[in-house]
Amino acid sequence: MKIKEIQNLIKFVAKSGASEVKLEMEDVKITIKTNDGSHPVVIQDTAVVPQPVLQTQPVSPEPSVPSSSPPVVEEDSNYVTIKSPIIGTFYRKPSPDKPNFVEVGDSISEGSVLCVIEAMKLFNDIESEVSGKIVKILVDDSSPVEFDQPLFLVDPS
Repeated sequence: MKIKEIQNLIKFVAKSGASEVKLEMEDVKITIKTNDGSHPVVIQDTAVVPQPVLQTQPVSPEPSVPSSSPPVVEEDSNYVTIKSPIIGTFYRKPSPDKPNFVEVGDSISEGSVLCVIEAMKLFNDIESEVSGKIVKILVDDSSPVEFDQPLFLVDPS
């Protein structure tokens, strides 16, 4: 399934008012849920897109071997990674003339808007699922992002 087809599916679900849509084909499984009928969130996609995600995930098991990991990596293991729920373009501010939603060092609470991701001319607010402090912003403004790509590191303590 091509990215354009997935984006069209997301757009269709957003317009239809459906709360959840599941699609299973030979090489693809996708579940799209809408929070309030206006913001679609892709939950699962097992097509070609997640393969790079699998290559980036071994970073988290490495800190379990303390003798081979530097202290900085051990500190990162205490952080919560906020990932992109959809494919699109990452924006740090609501519009070009407005300030960024968050900066490094900002305290955030659950439900705080961290950024927007534009997909098929729909701007989706990405909200925090945890409270804490922004430690690192992992994506540049106006950059394309993939499903499940890390966006922010948050210190929950």
